[in-house]
Amino acid sequence: MKYAIVKIGAKQYKVSEGDQIDIEKIEIEPKKKVSFEEVLLLVDDKKTDIGQPVLKGVKVEGEVIEQFRDKKIRVAKFKAKSRYRKVMGHRQSKTKVKINKITS
Repeated sequence: MKYAIVKIGAKQYKVSEGDQIDIEKIEIEPKKKVSFEEVLLLVDDKKTDIGQPVLKGVKVEGEVIEQFRDKKIRVAKFKAKSRYRKVMGHRQSKTKVKINKITS
């Protein structure tokens, strides 16, 4: 099984070919190709390559499927004995990406 650890923005994702991942929003239209060059680790059956900090010449190629907004989370603030209550909501913008190929 071949998989890679990729750094996208400030987060790291474990991806393999055929996966669909939800990442923080990137400004690319749907049906367009995208490639990620910051590959931190590559595992290919019996061989493991670890970057120092990234692997050179390795990239992950994918295709943007859709731009969407995640489900709403509620954030509550409360202070005891002062009648202070505040509830806010937040919906994060995300991008769904299908991983097509891991090239090394």
